Amino acid sequence: MRIHVMNYKYLHTIDYPSDLKKLPKDVLPEVCNELRDFIIQELSHNPGHLASSLGTVELTVALHYVFDTPNDKLIWDVGHQAYAHKILTGRRERFHTNRQFKGLAPFPTPKESEYDAFVAGHASNSISAALGIEIADERLGKSNNVVAIIGDGAMTGGLAFEGLNNTSMDKNNLLIILNDNNMAIDPIKGGFTQYLVDMTTSERYNKWRWKMYQVLYKMHLLDERRSNQLRRVSNNLKSILTRQPGNIFQGLNLRYFGPADGHNVIDLVRILTEIKNHRGPKVLHIITTKGKGYEPAENDQTVWHAPGEFNVQTGERSAQCTMDAQLPPLWQEVFGEKLLAMARANSKIVGITPAMPSGCSMSILQKEMPERVFDVGIAEGHAVTFSAGLAKEGLLPYCCIYSTFLQRAYDNIVHDVALQNLHVVFCIDRAGIVGNDGATHHGLLDLAYLRPIPNMQIGAPMVKEDLEAMMQLAEAMDGPVAIRYPRGRSKVHDARCTMHDMKAGKGVQLRDGKDLAVLSIGAIGCTVAEAIDTLPHSIAHYDMRWLKPIDTDILDYVGTHYKNVVTAEDGMRNGGLGSAVAEYMADKGYACRVTRLGIDDQFVEHGSTKELYQLLKLDTNGICESLLQVLEK
Repeated sequence: MRIHVMNYKYLHTIDYPSDLKKLPKDVLPEVCNELRDFIIQELSHNPGHLASSLGTVELTVALHYVFDTPNDKLIWDVGHQAYAHKILTGRRERFHTNRQFKGLAPFPTPKESEYDAFVAGHASNSISAALGIEIADERLGKSNNVVAIIGDGAMTGGLAFEGLNNTSMDKNNLLIILNDNNMAIDPIKGGFTQYLVDMTTSERYNKWRWKMYQVLYKMHLLDERRSNQLRRVSNNLKSILTRQPGNIFQGLNLRYFGPADGHNVIDLVRILTEIKNHRGPKVLHIITTKGKGYEPAENDQTVWHAPGEFNVQTGERSAQCTMDAQLPPLWQEVFGEKLLAMARANSKIVGITPAMPSGCSMSILQKEMPERVFDVGIAEGHAVTFSAGLAKEGLLPYCCIYSTFLQRAYDNIVHDVALQNLHVVFCIDRAGIVGNDGATHHGLLDLAYLRPIPNMQIGAPMVKEDLEAMMQLAEAMDGPVAIRYPRGRSKVHDARCTMHDMKAGKGVQLRDGKDLAVLSIGAIGCTVAEAIDTLPHSIAHYDMRWLKPIDTDILDYVGTHYKNVVTAEDGMRNGGLGSAVAEYMADKGYACRVTRLGIDDQFVEHGSTKELYQLLKLDTNGICESLLQVLEK
């Protein structure tokens, strides 16, 4: 189903920002209304990240109205904010394919459009990337503006502050827009604050500022080597006028404007027009409402961040998006319920999550024992090292982070946890193929990047009972433990684990056979079992359960009894289970041939999990085909 854009008075005339600029400024509020309605209508039947993009409609229109994109570069952080940007930059007619297989990418990417200056999947990278782009363009003699738009909590990430620190030190003209929707900085309201915005962005104020600079320069009180002194004088003046202490941006000698109303597009156009050519780094702080313009989204911003399909008129979400007692539980729900049960029995257990309490279901523990849960914001590195500190003093942290985001904390895992052999349990959600969010969100690297770390123990449950048993076992283990599990619902399989037969470093034989041995790890084992069931061959199947320590008893038996061994994993072929098995067989001198099934050396595109598993030949048919090829050889 596609929305007929001809129903909109202005939106149907806007293919690119150049078309937007042709419109008189006074019609921009209506453009915003049409754009917001278009997003709501489209996402009601083609799900995506709704609330974040609704909150940036006015900002997006103002940016493309004022700046000369794509010559001027916009760096979005996070990409959830950028749907309006996509629609205004030549992708309106394809927006109905957003996040679909072979359709528009879920987040900004330069591969898709010249208007996308940088990949925007993960959070907190915009300031660092934009500063690099701005300085490079300056040195290459390009005359353009660079804008970093950071929001949706991304300002809590450590990388954002590292970027701010560097921005304050290097000569540049970067504009940072802080989209504050009450996630990162408390909103400031009041008439005098609005007056301050008017004053500091007015032509008269900046002419006065420039005259003051010239006077001080002639008096040899300022020179180019100390050009940041003017920003310090300006910021001190601002503090005096407001009788308020300077904020962190002013403390770093960044020119600070705001806070401004992020939903007043006329004012945003005025402000951006007046500050875009100011020399030196600057911050525009705007206040927005996540989900703006759609009441259900404004009232429940967490749920409507990515609500799935919904009825626009009633706000009722599709039954597919709500819990169904008849379906197997979601993996994260299994984690959340088990963590709560364990915390009730062990007062030392605490939960840590970087801004994902609802997504990972740590909210279940948080609701009953809020003092036992620590949501540290979008700060994965800090979450890991904070967990290390908790463990060092005797608490037992269960640190739950999505697989793709745990990559950001690799050094913290190595240096702060594994090196000291601290007992931190990493519960790695969204491992493997996650679907429509695409390459930036697939959790395909964790097995490979965790396996080389000394002291690290790595498990992957095949079904929900395995996850519960692994979490329980991890409580009594020593040192760091990583348990990775996928997105979606646990499959039901006959080979279910009980608490007493889950042992660290031990797998289980699910099926005996003489023609071929298949070794799988994690939830993909259910697909392997389905594939074996369809073949008229005698195929053995082992669920390895643990990548490290790996079950050498199984490997020794397989190595001496089978000529052909196949490994299957929902991760990269290089470095994971297949590599571990091949290395062991080679080291022991076994003559068996190892065929590795997994993800080739590539970043996987976006699409439904069904489509992607089929593309990767890791669905039932693909695995059958691979097994038959091995048997034929």
